Amino acid sequence: MNDGKSGKPHRSFGLVDFLWRWAAALVLVFVTYNPAGRSYFHWAKATFVGEGLEPVHYFVGVILVAGWTIFVIATARSLGALGTIIGAALVGTGIWLLVDIGLLHADSVSTIAWLTLFALGTLLAIGLSWSHIWLRLSGQLEVDED
Repeated sequence: MNDGKSGKPHRSFGLVDFLWRWAAALVLVFVTYNPAGRSYFHWAKATFVGEGLEPVHYFVGVILVAGWTIFVIATARSLGALGTIIGAALVGTGIWLLVDIGLLHADSVSTIAWLTLFALGTLLAIGLSWSHIWLRLSGQLEVDED
């Protein structure tokens, strides 16, 4: 298939593309913080209390801030406020449904934290992918006019 402009073949957005974005969003969320105690938050906190932060802590922190900036801006621009609220409600009620039918067990604060972080990663992946999903669903191209 040709996009008609550049002469290069156009590859459409598919499930694998979304799964890569989802994996990246989940890595970003869980590397930043997770209830298991193995995250940037816990690493920096333990070091700060001990011998103090070193350049590697700041370097990794800047990488995480850059990642969060990319994901949050992409989500905000593609979904907007209402879309983000609807997306969060959809992901949240989906998890609630899975808990209600017994597929997930939210019997501890740690489990609820894991589920909340998973929901956040899912919402970020949807936001990062939404323009592609919208094009596939509607045939309409979204253009950022800012």
